[in-house]
Amino acid sequence: MSKKRAAIGHENIVACIWDFDKTLIPGYMQEVLFKEYGINLKKFWQEVNALPEAYARHGISVSADSIAINHMLTYVKAGLLHGLTNEKLFKIGSEIKFFDGLPEFLGKIKDFVNGDERNQKYKITLEHYIVSNGLAEVIRGSSIAPYVDGIYACEFIENPLPPNFLDDQVEYESGGEIQQIGRFIDNTQKTRCIFEINKGCNKDPGISINSAIDCVDRRIAMPNMIYIADGPSDVPAFTVIRHGGGYAYAVYNENSDAEFEQNDNMLADRRIDAYGPANYRDDSQTVRWIKMKLTQICNRIAHGMDDPVKSAIGTPPVHIHGD
Repeated sequence: MSKKRAAIGHENIVACIWDFDKTLIPGYMQEVLFKEYGINLKKFWQEVNALPEAYARHGISVSADSIAINHMLTYVKAGLLHGLTNEKLFKIGSEIKFFDGLPEFLGKIKDFVNGDERNQKYKITLEHYIVSNGLAEVIRGSSIAPYVDGIYACEFIENPLPPNFLDDQVEYESGGEIQQIGRFIDNTQKTRCIFEINKGCNKDPGISINSAIDCVDRRIAMPNMIYIADGPSDVPAFTVIRHGGGYAYAVYNENSDAEFEQNDNMLADRRIDAYGPANYRDDSQTVRWIKMKLTQICNRIAHGMDDPVKSAIGTPPVHIHGD
């Protein structure tokens, strides 16, 4: 056991992995899009929720996770989202409003880790990733994009390549309305994204998600990860992170008693390590917890580099006489 822990301790990259909707922003990113087109968001979600049963009556089984993205494409085809392109989604991203303290907090917490003298000695660095069921282009166009090292979310294709495109040497051309789903991220796909970050597939295209890589050789060790999200849809990701030795933190809207209770239930069920308000100001509980865990992770990494044997031994509690 100690040999394995010491080896993992030599990984010097730390990652905060973020959900987006209701984690970094108060609601859903589609709200901005639908408001611009004059579409009733509540009605849209009522339709989405009714679609699986409506299709089931005709013997058609659909995924409850992907049907919302497909219904968006139906809105485009019907003209209700006329002219919706990837460029348009990117521009809409600039209108996204974040929770208090964001997006600046992501830069501050990077400086907190990367600027530390000891961390610089051991080349310990922090990276941010967003893993979301939402729309990648909206996130890329938002003010938080410059602070993150990677975005995993749903992608659209505007001009699908036609049959025989290889024979006719047809190249893909961007522009025009979105027509197909290029990449879809659902609740279980989020776990795949975590393993891509873990193995380093996002940095080296030559590494396959199915490649057999020992824990000590993976780019970002699971114990060096913190996953921050808002609720039940992230339970698979919470589980993967915690089983791998990382940390899971849930956030809730401070104005919602239901979300508070939901997070408390997840803590009781041991699905998360802690929870707090989606408030990213310097003095918030959430910021203090994230800083604490990042410090603990960095301490472990540094101790592992100093003395691999001692890194396997926990620190005993002591009497605390003051700050």
